Amino acid sequence: MACEKDLPMDDPSDEQVNYPPATPFELEIPEGFPPPKIPTDNPLTVEGIALGRHLFWDPILSKDNKMNCAGCHAPNAAFTDINRRSIGVDGIAGKRNSMALFNLAWSPSFLWDGSEETLEAQILNPVRDPVEMHLDWKTASEKLRTEPTYKKMFAQAFGIITDIDSLTTAKAIAQFLRTMVSAGSKYDKALNARETGVQLSDSELNGFTIFFNDSKKDGHCQHCHGSILFSNTDDYFRNNGLDAWDNINELTDLGFGGHTGLDRDAGKFKAVTLRNIELSAPYMHDGRFQTLEEVVDFYIDDVKQSPTLDPIMKTDFLQVGGLRLPENGKEDLIAFLKTLTDWDFVNDTSFHSPF
Repeated sequence: MACEKDLPMDDPSDEQVNYPPATPFELEIPEGFPPPKIPTDNPLTVEGIALGRHLFWDPILSKDNKMNCAGCHAPNAAFTDINRRSIGVDGIAGKRNSMALFNLAWSPSFLWDGSEETLEAQILNPVRDPVEMHLDWKTASEKLRTEPTYKKMFAQAFGIITDIDSLTTAKAIAQFLRTMVSAGSKYDKALNARETGVQLSDSELNGFTIFFNDSKKDGHCQHCHGSILFSNTDDYFRNNGLDAWDNINELTDLGFGGHTGLDRDAGKFKAVTLRNIELSAPYMHDGRFQTLEEVVDFYIDDVKQSPTLDPIMKTDFLQVGGLRLPENGKEDLIAFLKTLTDWDFVNDTSFHSPF
């Protein structure tokens, strides 16, 4: 990020206004969630979040002024993309499925391959990527500096500055994204049934048991999605047996191995959150599955062998001939997964377009 010095240009004609310091914003931490990861050099502020929200929804950061961040991260799809691979401004499809944007304040790394360690760094690439928004940051920043509204909003968020650049832009968008917290699903409400009166059905409860138990007729799902976030908080990347291969040269996407350069990491990807999974189809890093039924069928019948296959997949799936579920287990497991849908979050207009 230190190389992103694309801007600072003083304009003596700019009116200098002494805005008060930005207003601190306290993120509400859901019960049971661990402490969030908020960088000390980018604390949350009311003004910074408002700026980030505008930037997220404004197509000004794309080459043709027609595509915004929400173009690949739509609210009704849990802030991901319904396309298998997202389409950029030039009509070119990327190689991976867009990831959902929520609970990012608890993520230890970003992207399917974990190649970005901070949210701020991750935000820099989609703008300049020729397959995505295809706009160099110098031009993007110049466009922002010509807009009086943004000149004011940047000053309110970060002080009297003239370096409206990639770094301050990424910081603002990161602040906005960190406020996107999803913890109001039916499952969450059932955990606090005394307060909410919400209870899971018999089918959903059976799916809960299948999800969290370890017997041969259960799902073993908790090994990769067992935290309160329903993802791996230790940032452990896994090969879950999507493809059969003997040599890494056979892989079209090395995943985590492409980031680390290590053969032992080839074919491994982030174990993403299952919260709002009902809304975030298609599934897997390449969007190969369209439905939850297809995903469960894969674990039942189609896990494939390869050199880096996760040990859990070998012992709990391959050695017993695939995932073994009890009668009605598939339906019950999917019923439970759908209890993780947070309609309060999806419909929260504070995350929707401000325009």
